[in-house]
Amino acid sequence: MSELPLRRTDKRSLITEAAIEVFAEKGFRNARVSDVAKRAGVADGTIYLYFKNKEDILLSIFEEKMDLLLATLGERLKDIPSPEERIRQFARFHFEQVRDNRAAAEVLQVELRLSNKFLKEYRPEKLWAYLGVFAQLVKDGQEKGIFRAEIDPFVAMWSFFGALDELAMQWVLSRKNDRFSLESAADQVAGIFIRGMSEKA
Repeated sequence: MSELPLRRTDKRSLITEAAIEVFAEKGFRNARVSDVAKRAGVADGTIYLYFKNKEDILLSIFEEKMDLLLATLGERLKDIPSPEERIRQFARFHFEQVRDNRAAAEVLQVELRLSNKFLKEYRPEKLWAYLGVFAQLVKDGQEKGIFRAEIDPFVAMWSFFGALDELAMQWVLSRKNDRFSLESAADQVAGIFIRGMSEKA
């Protein structure tokens, strides 16, 4: 039986996954669209049926991965009633994604920051939605009297993400991934924020 042709969505995903590998290996600026096409096993012109240019591919990677993160994070947290434990699980989840998807993490942690379009023109609404999950956890804790009322959820969510993001960056860029444990780091970061926001602190 001959192999069925790839559907449009399948081929787009094939190109996206190939781009993640190429951008992680060569760097976004050094990578060429033809490199992505070769890795995906498609003609160069096929890329332009799905993407406008190289930056469009990069932004599409961000969009697709953030959709996946939001969906899987929601599943991870939905049956956990405690705001404190949900914060711990959030931190663990974030670092698990970095550890288990190293190439994608490198593209999102390092290469995405090299895109002028992302930094200057793009509105990362899915990132804000991801951070908004943490802000809601803070509000839930405040409503239950667990976290201090004067804590600003907006400041807290960016502070929390900043800590996760910087540690993830250090891990991705480090030549020795045993320099620190991501699992231990997740619990330490979560513990710092939980204690810092706690009414009992």
